[in-house]
Amino acid sequence: MRITKIIKDYIIKKSLPKGVVPEELFELSQYFRNFGAIKFEHKKGDNGYLIVVSSNFRYGSIIASGKNPKELEKNTRDAILTAFEVPSVYAKEVNLHPVGKFEKSHAFA
Repeated sequence: MRITKIIKDYIIKKSLPKGVVPEELFELSQYFRNFGAIKFEHKKGDNGYLIVVSSNFRYGSIIASGKNPKELEKNTRDAILTAFEVPSVYAKEVNLHPVGKFEKSHAFA
């Protein structure tokens, strides 16, 4: 992640009054409440990378890749936050976590 994005996200978080969350964070929360987990199908790229593509995301597709399962999971979380335009400094507040085994398919909620 670029240092400028990290600084920008930190400034956004610090500029909001205590207890106030960005509208995008609320929208993400509502999405999971209304539609449930986002499911992902696993694929293997030609270059050896692991790739996931969302199969039930209502607003298009979320795609992420990684060299190994740990990097893929991190990049998938970041892709979900990006899809909802949630600043990365709110990653802990969102508490995205995999649901099910991380094999052929899984979901994040």
